[in-house]
Amino acid sequence: MEIKKAYSLSFSPTGGTKKISEHIAAGVCERSEFLEITVKAPELDFGADDFVVISVPVFGGRVPSPVAERLSHVKAHSTPAAIVAVYGNRAFEDALLELRGMAEERGFKVMAAAAFIARHSIVPEYGEGRPDAEDICKIDEFARRIRERLDWAASAESLPTAVVPGNLEFRKYDGVPMHPSASRTKCVKCGKCAAECPVGAIPAAEPDKTDKDKCITCMRCVAVCPQFARSLGAIAQNGAKLSLRKSCSTRKEPEIFM
Repeated sequence: MEIKKAYSLSFSPTGGTKKISEHIAAGVCERSEFLEITVKAPELDFGADDFVVISVPVFGGRVPSPVAERLSHVKAHSTPAAIVAVYGNRAFEDALLELRGMAEERGFKVMAAAAFIARHSIVPEYGEGRPDAEDICKIDEFARRIRERLDWAASAESLPTAVVPGNLEFRKYDGVPMHPSASRTKCVKCGKCAAECPVGAIPAAEPDKTDKDKCITCMRCVAVCPQFARSLGAIAQNGAKLSLRKSCSTRKEPEIFM
C-alpha cells in the first residue's frame, strides 16, 4: 500500500520518547512530520494513506494518564500505525496493551509495536546513554520491517494486528510519592515550567510551587527550566535510586512485536 506521509505522535515530557518516535517515522517514509502532544493536542485527522507512530513513556508499567485526553483529539480512518513504549530500563509491563486499545478506539490499525529503552526520567543513572548504537540498529530494523510490511499489504485492512504482551487487568499505578520543587534562590519566576507542565500542576502566578495532587512526576519542569531551579531534591533522588536499583541495574533490550 502507498503511504504518502509518516507522522510521529509523541507524548514526551523529557524528550527521550520524542527522539525515538521521530527516528522511526523518518525511517518509514521520506516525507514525515513530527507532532508532540505533551502539553496539549491539536485536532488531528489521519487518513488511510498516512502512517502514524504513537509513542509514550512508561509510568509504572502504564501509559501516562494525560495520554487518553490527548488522543481524544485525534481521529483516524483505518490509518496504519505503530505503537511504541519507551521505558527507563525497568519494565514496560501493560503499557503496550493499554496503548493499543487507546489507538484502536481512535480508528488506527495497529500493525506494529515495540518497546525501547531511554534514560530513566527520575533516576538518570539508569538507562544512561540509551538509546545507544545497538538500540539505534534495532530502531532502524523496526522501521525497515514496518516499511516492508506496508509495501506488501494491499490495504490497511489486510495488515495483521500486532500482538503485544500485557494483562487486561492493567497494573495498578497511583504515581510516585515524590514531586519536583523549585529552589527559591534559583527560580526567577519566568513561568516556562508552568506553561510546559502537561497537567497544569504549576501555578502560573506562583511557578516556584507545585500542586502535588496534580503532579505526575513526569520531570518536564526539570527538563525545561532555563535556570536549573527545579529538582526532586537529593534525599528523594537517592531514595528513588535505591528503590529502583534491583529492577533497573541489569541492561534491558528492545523488543519488537509484529
